[in-house]
Amino acid sequence: MNALDGTTADRPEVVTRVRVLIVDDHAVVRRGIRAYLEVLDDLEVAAEAADGQEALEGLESMAAHSELPDVVLIDLLMPRMDGVVATSRITERFPGVRVVVLTSFGEMERVHAALANGASGYLLKDAEPGEVVAAIRAAAKGDVFLDPAVARQLTREIVAPPTGISALTGRERDVLILVAQGHSNQAIADELVISERTARTHVSNVLRKLQLTSRTQAALIAVRQGLLPPQA
Repeated sequence: MNALDGTTADRPEVVTRVRVLIVDDHAVVRRGIRAYLEVLDDLEVAAEAADGQEALEGLESMAAHSELPDVVLIDLLMPRMDGVVATSRITERFPGVRVVVLTSFGEMERVHAALANGASGYLLKDAEPGEVVAAIRAAAKGDVFLDPAVARQLTREIVAPPTGISALTGRERDVLILVAQGHSNQAIADELVISERTARTHVSNVLRKLQLTSRTQAALIAVRQGLLPPQA
């Protein structure tokens, strides 16, 4: 408002930028994503990281300077700390930061694990650049954006959910066998090279899908289904 004549002065529109942390163990992928995002007025690449551990360390440093990004765009398969574990820790430690998964793997087991651990989006790496941008913008607003192929699979699960052993993913079958062999959650985690929390989630999913209440019941089911030989 002009103080002299009461008119509104022309002012440049202020664009609120969405700050993004790119996490991928391939430098060429990070550079490609950065190059695309940085030409957009409303997006800004805050930093890059080569794995989940580096991402967490970077976020801790950013938090100390009140410079946390709005969205973390993260791959799943990475050294030191994978994307699922990193997603869980990011959403726990920095609840205001949203996580969008960008990966080559569309298996529903991975989708469920990522979403269960707090991801706000899931995209495959063959997605169009516009879809990646849309997912980042949606996450920044608190919405969820899913790759169309992933969304279709989730819809099929809701409309016609599988039952019994067929409801289990390959990883959940592995977990069921380990449960039947008497492994603890930590032992399962060590065997499958996953976090104890992820192992615990898999065990819970197995019991829920099979409508069981105990690990002993799960062991009996595994024997009856021929997943492991009966005890002598």
